[in-house]
Amino acid sequence: MKKIKILFVCLGNICRSPMAEFTMKDMVRGREAAFEIASAGTESYNIGRPVNPPAARELSRHGIGCAGFAARQLRREDFQHYDLLIGMDGENIRDMERLGGRDGRKKIRRMMDFTARPGDVDDPWYTGDYATAWRDIEEGCRGLLAWLDSGTLTER
Repeated sequence: MKKIKILFVCLGNICRSPMAEFTMKDMVRGREAAFEIASAGTESYNIGRPVNPPAARELSRHGIGCAGFAARQLRREDFQHYDLLIGMDGENIRDMERLGGRDGRKKIRRMMDFTARPGDVDDPWYTGDYATAWRDIEEGCRGLLAWLDSGTLTER
């Protein structure tokens, strides 16, 4: 069985994308062999840093841990390795499209497009609202997982 490889992407890789990474890993518990799930940021200024403490606390409130995480920057090679690159907002999507080129664009999706409320996951680094960010991310991950379970990705 081929693993489904998912990379969640936000600006700095310390809030939204690691929240999505660990939320999705929690959702696929028991099916880990079928998935490879990671995250990255479009910018380099947080490389090596752990999950932002308020984001880690929000994950913890939902019984999700994030120990051992170290932020990293999105790389061109990620577009060859991952099946899906999930951005959190329009700015992330534009940055990903520039880096990924024409072929990479086919793998890019926006997190909230897997929900009934398409749009952006607001950056809690700026809003301070980690609870809403987690709610949006959790809803997006549930929608993404349902989409994957429907076989849509393998039909492409």
